[in-house]
Amino acid sequence: MNPTALLLALASTLAAQAPDQLLLKDYRPRSIYKVPVTRVEKAMFPVVDMHSHAYAETDAQAAEWAATMDRCGIERTVVLVTEPGKGFDEAVKRYGKFPRHFQLWCGLDLSGFDQPGFAAAAVAELRRCHRAGAKGVGEITDKGGGLAGNKGGMHLDDPRMDPILEDCADLGLPFNIHVGEDQWMYEPADRTNDGLMNAFTWKIADSPSILRHDAVVATLDRAAARHPRTTFIACHFANCSSDLALLGSMLDRHPNLYADISARYAETSPVPRATAKFIAKYQDRLLYGTDMGMDAGMYGITFRILETQDEHFYEVDQFGYHWPLYGLGLDAGILRKLYRDNALALMKRVERP
Repeated sequence: MNPTALLLALASTLAAQAPDQLLLKDYRPRSIYKVPVTRVEKAMFPVVDMHSHAYAETDAQAAEWAATMDRCGIERTVVLVTEPGKGFDEAVKRYGKFPRHFQLWCGLDLSGFDQPGFAAAAVAELRRCHRAGAKGVGEITDKGGGLAGNKGGMHLDDPRMDPILEDCADLGLPFNIHVGEDQWMYEPADRTNDGLMNAFTWKIADSPSILRHDAVVATLDRAAARHPRTTFIACHFANCSSDLALLGSMLDRHPNLYADISARYAETSPVPRATAKFIAKYQDRLLYGTDMGMDAGMYGITFRILETQDEHFYEVDQFGYHWPLYGLGLDAGILRKLYRDNALALMKRVERP
Protein backbone atom coordinates (compact mmCIF):
# COMPACT_ATOMS: atom_id res chain seq x y z
CA MET A 1 0.00 0.00 0.00
CA ASN A 2 1.40 3.39 -0.96
CA PRO A 3 1.81 6.09 1.77
CA THR A 4 -1.20 8.14 0.63
CA ALA A 5 -3.52 5.13 0.65
CA LEU A 6 -2.17 4.14 4.07
CA LEU A 7 -2.92 7.58 5.50
CA LEU A 8 -6.43 7.52 4.03
CA ALA A 9 -7.05 4.09 5.50
CA LEU A 10 -5.80 5.25 8.90
CA ALA A 11 -8.00 8.36 8.76
CA SER A 12 -11.00 6.22 7.84
CA THR A 13 -10.27 3.87 10.74
CA LEU A 14 -10.03 6.71 13.21
CA ALA A 15 -13.20 8.31 11.87
CA ALA A 16 -15.12 5.08 12.31
CA GLN A 17 -13.65 4.31 15.71
CA ALA A 18 -16.08 3.90 18.58
CA PRO A 19 -16.00 6.91 20.93
CA ASP A 20 -15.00 4.81 23.92
CA GLN A 21 -11.98 3.53 21.95
CA LEU A 22 -10.74 6.94 20.76
CA LEU A 23 -7.51 8.13 22.33
CA LEU A 24 -7.28 11.75 23.42
CA LYS A 25 -4.08 12.20 21.42
CA ASP A 26 -6.03 11.35 18.26
CA TYR A 27 -8.94 13.68 18.98
CA ARG A 28 -9.24 16.39 16.31
CA PRO A 29 -12.49 18.31 16.85
CA ARG A 30 -14.00 20.38 14.05
CA SER A 31 -16.28 23.28 14.83
CA ILE A 32 -19.82 23.01 13.43
CA TYR A 33 -20.72 26.61 14.26
CA LYS A 34 -21.70 28.73 11.27
CA VAL A 35 -19.62 31.75 12.26
CA PRO A 36 -17.07 33.90 10.39
CA VAL A 37 -13.76 32.31 9.47
CA THR A 38 -11.11 34.91 8.72
CA ARG A 39 -7.78 34.33 7.00
CA VAL A 40 -5.18 36.94 7.86
CA GLU A 41 -2.13 36.38 5.67
CA LYS A 42 -0.42 39.69 6.41
CA ALA A 43 -0.36 41.66 9.66
CA MET A 44 -2.23 44.94 9.89
CA PHE A 45 1.04 46.78 10.62
CA PRO A 46 4.72 45.98 10.07
CA VAL A 47 5.83 43.54 12.74
CA VAL A 48 8.94 43.08 14.88
CA ASP A 49 8.93 39.47 16.09
CA MET A 50 10.75 39.66 19.42
CA HIS A 51 11.00 35.94 20.03
CA SER A 52 12.26 33.37 17.58
CA HIS A 53 15.21 31.00 17.31
CA ALA A 54 17.78 29.82 14.77
CA TYR A 55 15.37 27.57 12.90
CA ALA A 56 17.09 27.97 9.51
CA GLU A 57 19.86 25.38 9.26
CA THR A 58 21.17 26.48 5.86
CA ASP A 59 21.62 29.75 3.99
CA ALA A 60 18.84 28.70 1.62
CA GLN A 61 16.43 28.16 4.51
CA ALA A 62 17.34 31.56 5.94
CA ALA A 63 16.60 33.15 2.55
CA GLU A 64 13.26 31.34 2.37
CA TRP A 65 12.41 32.52 5.87
CA ALA A 66 13.24 36.12 4.93
CA ALA A 67 10.94 35.85 1.89
CA THR A 68 8.13 34.47 4.08
CA MET A 69 8.60 37.38 6.47
CA ASP A 70 8.21 39.83 3.59
CA ARG A 71 4.96 38.20 2.48
CA CYS A 72 3.53 38.16 6.00
CA GLY A 73 4.56 41.69 6.99
CA ILE A 74 7.30 40.70 9.44
CA GLU A 75 9.75 43.58 9.30
CA ARG A 76 12.37 42.02 11.56
CA THR A 77 12.83 38.88 13.63
CA VAL A 78 14.89 38.65 16.81
CA VAL A 79 16.74 35.33 16.67
CA LEU A 80 17.53 34.20 20.20
CA VAL A 81 20.71 32.14 19.91
CA THR A 82 20.77 30.37 23.24
CA GLU A 83 24.25 28.86 22.72
CA PRO A 84 27.21 31.19 23.31
CA GLY A 85 30.58 30.68 21.69
CA LYS A 86 30.56 28.64 18.47
CA GLY A 87 26.76 28.54 18.30
CA PHE A 88 26.53 32.31 18.21
CA ASP A 89 29.40 32.64 15.73
CA GLU A 90 27.68 30.23 13.31
CA ALA A 91 24.44 32.19 13.60
CA VAL A 92 26.29 35.42 12.78
CA LYS A 93 27.62 33.87 9.56
CA ARG A 94 24.19 32.62 8.47
CA TYR A 95 21.82 35.37 9.55
CA GLY A 96 24.33 38.16 9.02
CA LYS A 97 23.63 37.75 5.30
CA PHE A 98 20.15 39.20 5.96
CA PRO A 99 20.74 42.22 8.19
CA ARG A 100 17.43 43.84 7.31
CA HIS A 101 15.45 40.80 8.40
CA PHE A 102 17.24 39.35 11.42
CA GLN A 103 18.67 40.65 14.66
CA LEU A 104 20.75 38.30 16.81
CA TRP A 105 20.72 37.98 20.59
CA CYS A 106 23.16 35.74 22.43
CA GLY A 107 23.10 33.22 25.24
CA LEU A 108 25.28 33.21 28.35
CA ASP A 109 28.18 30.96 29.25
CA LEU A 110 26.92 29.57 32.55
CA SER A 111 29.05 26.44 32.46
CA GLY A 112 31.26 27.42 35.38
CA PHE A 113 28.57 28.88 37.61
CA ASP A 114 29.88 26.98 40.66
CA GLN A 115 33.55 27.85 40.08
CA PRO A 116 35.64 30.90 41.11
CA GLY A 117 35.79 33.53 38.38
CA PHE A 118 32.47 32.46 36.87
CA ALA A 119 31.02 35.97 36.51
CA ALA A 120 34.18 37.42 34.94
CA ALA A 121 34.30 34.64 32.34
CA ALA A 122 30.58 34.97 31.56
CA VAL A 123 30.92 38.74 31.16
CA ALA A 124 33.93 38.32 28.88
CA GLU A 125 31.99 36.01 26.55
CA LEU A 126 28.97 38.32 26.70
CA ARG A 127 31.14 41.26 25.63
CA ARG A 128 32.69 39.21 22.83
CA CYS A 129 29.21 38.38 21.48
CA HIS A 130 28.22 42.02 21.80
CA ARG A 131 31.21 43.05 19.70
CA ALA A 132 30.19 40.40 17.15
CA GLY A 133 26.74 41.95 16.83
CA ALA A 134 24.51 40.70 19.66
CA LYS A 135 21.78 43.24 20.47
CA GLY A 136 20.35 41.46 23.49
CA VAL A 137 20.60 38.38 25.71
CA GLY A 138 18.30 35.39 25.72
CA GLU A 139 16.37 33.25 25.89
CA ILE A 140 17.77 32.35 29.31
CA THR A 141 15.70 29.64 30.96
CA ASP A 142 14.95 28.59 34.52
CA LYS A 143 12.12 26.09 34.87
CA GLY A 144 12.71 25.89 38.58
CA GLY A 145 15.91 23.88 38.79
CA GLY A 146 18.26 26.72 37.96
CA LEU A 147 19.64 28.74 35.06
CA ALA A 148 22.67 26.61 34.27
CA GLY A 149 21.06 23.91 32.21
CA ASN A 150 18.22 23.80 34.72
CA LYS A 151 20.47 22.40 37.40
CA GLY A 152 22.58 23.64 40.24
CA GLY A 153 20.06 25.91 41.90
CA MET A 154 21.43 29.22 40.59
CA HIS A 155 18.40 31.38 39.84
CA LEU A 156 18.12 34.83 38.30
CA ASP A 157 18.23 36.58 41.68
CA ASP A 158 21.40 34.76 42.76
CA PRO A 159 24.22 37.22 43.65
CA ARG A 160 26.46 35.42 41.15
CA MET A 161 24.25 36.84 38.40
CA ASP A 162 24.58 40.45 39.57
CA PRO A 163 27.72 41.38 37.56
CA ILE A 164 26.22 39.85 34.40
CA LEU A 165 22.90 41.66 34.75
CA GLU A 166 24.65 44.95 35.48
CA ASP A 167 26.87 44.45 32.44
CA CYS A 168 23.75 43.99 30.31
CA ALA A 169 22.68 47.44 31.48
CA ASP A 170 26.11 48.89 30.72
CA LEU A 171 26.11 47.43 27.20
CA GLY A 172 22.47 48.28 26.44
CA LEU A 173 21.43 44.64 26.09
CA PRO A 174 17.86 43.69 27.09
CA PHE A 175 17.60 40.34 28.88
CA ASN A 176 14.98 37.77 27.77
CA ILE A 177 14.14 35.38 30.62
CA HIS A 178 11.94 32.26 30.64
CA VAL A 179 10.76 31.47 34.16
CA GLY A 180 8.87 28.27 34.97
CA GLU A 181 6.06 26.92 32.83
CA ASP A 182 2.33 27.58 32.84
CA GLN A 183 0.24 26.29 35.72
CA TRP A 184 -1.12 23.24 33.86
CA MET A 185 2.39 21.78 33.88
CA TYR A 186 2.41 21.74 37.69
CA GLU A 187 -1.03 20.15 38.10
CA PRO A 188 -1.59 16.38 38.27
CA ALA A 189 -1.70 14.85 34.78
CA ASP A 190 -5.14 13.39 35.36
CA ARG A 191 -8.70 13.75 34.09
CA THR A 192 -9.13 17.13 35.80
CA ASN A 193 -6.28 18.83 33.92
CA ASP A 194 -7.85 20.73 31.00
CA GLY A 195 -4.44 21.28 29.40
CA LEU A 196 -3.51 17.63 29.73
CA MET A 197 -1.89 17.00 26.35
CA ASN A 198 0.57 19.89 26.62
CA ALA A 199 0.82 19.51 30.37
CA PHE A 200 1.96 15.92 29.87
CA THR A 201 4.62 16.99 27.35
CA TRP A 202 5.98 19.91 29.39
CA LYS A 203 5.25 18.67 32.90
CA ILE A 204 7.42 20.06 35.69
CA ALA A 205 8.68 17.41 38.08
CA ASP A 206 7.33 17.63 41.61
CA SER A 207 10.67 17.69 43.39
CA PRO A 208 11.93 19.56 46.47
CA SER A 209 14.89 20.76 44.38
CA ILE A 210 12.65 22.44 41.78
CA LEU A 211 10.86 25.70 42.55
CA ARG A 212 7.12 25.70 41.98
CA HIS A 213 5.47 28.21 39.68
CA ASP A 214 5.07 31.27 41.92
CA ALA A 215 8.48 30.74 43.53
CA VAL A 216 10.42 30.72 40.25
CA VAL A 217 8.45 33.71 38.93
CA ALA A 218 9.39 35.51 42.15
CA THR A 219 13.09 35.20 41.25
CA LEU A 220 12.39 37.49 38.28
CA ASP A 221 10.47 39.88 40.52
CA ARG A 222 13.44 40.20 42.87
CA ALA A 223 16.01 40.49 40.07
CA ALA A 224 14.06 43.26 38.34
CA ALA A 225 13.89 45.15 41.63
CA ARG A 226 17.61 44.75 42.32
CA HIS A 227 18.67 45.76 38.80
CA PRO A 228 16.51 48.73 37.81
CA ARG A 229 18.97 49.75 35.06
CA THR A 230 18.60 46.39 33.33
CA THR A 231 15.69 45.86 30.93
CA PHE A 232 14.07 42.44 31.36
CA ILE A 233 11.67 40.72 28.98
CA ALA A 234 9.60 37.98 30.59
CA CYS A 235 8.85 35.73 27.66
CA HIS A 236 5.59 33.81 27.25
CA PHE A 237 3.65 36.24 29.49
CA ALA A 238 6.09 35.12 32.24
CA ASN A 239 4.22 31.79 32.04
CA CYS A 240 1.32 33.42 33.89
CA SER A 241 -1.35 32.67 31.27
CA SER A 242 -3.76 31.29 33.87
CA ASP A 243 -3.15 34.24 36.21
CA LEU A 244 -2.21 37.31 34.21
CA ALA A 245 -2.71 39.45 37.31
CA LEU A 246 0.54 37.98 38.68
CA LEU A 247 2.42 39.33 35.68
CA GLY A 248 0.48 42.59 35.90
CA SER A 249 1.58 43.13 39.49
CA MET A 250 5.23 42.83 38.42
CA LEU A 251 4.74 45.20 35.51
CA ASP A 252 3.20 47.69 37.93
CA ARG A 253 6.22 47.51 40.24
CA HIS A 254 9.02 47.43 37.66
CA PRO A 255 9.19 49.93 34.79
CA ASN A 256 12.23 48.01 33.52
CA LEU A 257 10.14 44.88 32.88
CA TYR A 258 8.39 43.95 29.63
CA ALA A 259 6.74 40.69 28.53
CA ASP A 260 6.48 38.97 25.19
CA ILE A 261 3.39 37.00 24.19
CA SER A 262 5.18 34.32 22.20
CA ALA A 263 3.92 30.73 22.16
CA ARG A 264 1.06 31.49 24.53
CA TYR A 265 -1.68 32.22 22.02
CA ALA A 266 -3.50 28.96 22.73
CA GLU A 267 -3.22 29.45 26.49
CA THR A 268 -4.71 32.97 26.50
CA SER A 269 -7.20 33.09 23.61
CA PRO A 270 -9.67 30.65 25.27
CA VAL A 271 -10.42 33.58 27.67
CA PRO A 272 -10.55 36.38 25.10
CA ARG A 273 -12.26 39.09 27.14
CA ALA A 274 -9.87 38.76 30.09
CA THR A 275 -6.84 38.58 27.80
CA ALA A 276 -7.89 41.54 25.66
CA LYS A 277 -8.52 43.58 28.82
CA PHE A 278 -5.06 42.72 30.14
CA ILE A 279 -3.39 43.61 26.84
CA ALA A 280 -5.25 46.92 26.74
CA LYS A 281 -4.13 47.76 30.29
CA TYR A 282 -0.47 46.93 29.61
CA GLN A 283 -0.41 47.87 25.95
CA ASP A 284 2.89 49.77 26.32
CA ARG A 285 4.76 46.86 27.92
CA LEU A 286 3.88 43.86 25.77
CA LEU A 287 5.77 42.58 22.72
CA TYR A 288 4.73 40.39 19.81
CA GLY A 289 6.66 37.15 19.44
CA THR A 290 6.15 33.72 17.89
CA ASP A 291 8.67 31.03 19.04
CA MET A 292 6.88 28.54 16.79
CA GLY A 293 8.94 28.17 13.62
CA MET A 294 9.10 30.13 10.40
CA ASP A 295 6.19 29.19 8.14
CA ALA A 296 3.51 31.54 6.84
CA GLY A 297 0.62 29.53 8.28
CA MET A 298 1.98 29.94 11.80
CA TYR A 299 2.19 33.72 11.43
CA GLY A 300 -1.35 33.78 10.05
CA ILE A 301 -2.71 31.98 13.10
CA THR A 302 -1.22 34.59 15.43
CA PHE A 303 -2.64 37.43 13.32
CA ARG A 304 -6.08 35.80 13.34
CA ILE A 305 -6.06 35.52 17.12
CA LEU A 306 -4.90 39.08 17.68
CA GLU A 307 -6.82 40.93 14.96
CA THR A 308 -10.16 39.17 14.43
CA GLN A 309 -13.25 38.40 16.48
CA ASP A 310 -13.53 34.87 15.12
CA GLU A 311 -15.07 32.41 17.58
CA HIS A 312 -14.72 28.76 18.51
CA PHE A 313 -11.98 27.56 16.18
CA TYR A 314 -9.31 24.92 16.71
CA GLU A 315 -5.58 24.83 16.00
CA VAL A 316 -4.75 21.52 17.65
CA ASP A 317 -1.89 20.67 15.31
CA GLN A 318 -0.19 24.02 15.89
CA PHE A 319 -0.59 24.20 19.66
CA GLY A 320 -1.36 20.72 20.98
CA TYR A 321 -4.44 21.75 22.97
CA HIS A 322 -7.99 20.68 22.21
CA TRP A 323 -9.44 23.95 23.46
CA PRO A 324 -11.49 26.11 21.11
CA LEU A 325 -9.81 29.45 20.48
CA TYR A 326 -11.27 32.95 20.09
CA GLY A 327 -10.03 36.09 18.38
CA LEU A 328 -9.15 38.96 20.69
CA GLY A 329 -10.22 41.66 18.24
CA LEU A 330 -7.61 44.15 19.44
CA ASP A 331 -8.04 47.69 18.14
CA ALA A 332 -5.61 49.20 15.66
CA GLY A 333 -3.80 51.40 18.16
CA ILE A 334 -3.02 48.50 20.47
CA LEU A 335 -2.01 46.26 17.57
CA ARG A 336 0.46 48.82 16.30
CA LYS A 337 2.13 49.00 19.72
CA LEU A 338 2.15 45.23 20.15
CA TYR A 339 3.40 44.49 16.66
CA ARG A 340 6.11 47.10 16.36
CA ASP A 341 6.14 50.34 18.38
CA ASN A 342 6.86 48.79 21.78
CA ALA A 343 9.81 46.83 20.40
CA LEU A 344 11.31 49.97 18.87
CA ALA A 345 10.73 51.91 22.10
CA LEU A 346 12.41 49.16 24.13
CA MET A 347 15.50 49.16 21.92
CA LYS A 348 15.67 52.94 22.14
CA ARG A 349 15.38 52.71 25.93
CA VAL A 350 18.45 50.50 26.21
CA GLU A 351 20.46 52.25 23.51
CA ARG A 352 23.89 53.42 24.61
CA PRO A 353 25.96 56.13 22.89
